[in-house]
Amino acid sequence: MSDVQTFVDEKIGTHKVAVFSKSHCPFCHKAKAALESFKFKPNEFFWLEIEDRKDCREMQDYLLKVTGERTVPRVFINGRFYGGGTETEAAYLDGSLEKTLIAAGALE
Repeated sequence: MSDVQTFVDEKIGTHKVAVFSKSHCPFCHKAKAALESFKFKPNEFFWLEIEDRKDCREMQDYLLKVTGERTVPRVFINGRFYGGGTETEAAYLDGSLEKTLIAAGALE
């Protein structure tokens, strides 16, 4: 297993919510706005901007393998792939994101 795989898997496995993003991406902004509207338990929300990392391409390749797409954001809740920016925003608007976060035990 590569260092990138180990790193990504560890972040997904140890945080109730883990997001891999790029700061300039409008879809990432949608996901961030939706998620930041909630109060998370300490250390349960992990957000990483990947565009300046030397392993950015390798990380996106691994996210493709895990999720079926290499685009960002890649939102994981409770160890499972949840969706991208559009799905996360839609779930926020219809109330299902909050229910999912409560069920995951991520919120205070």
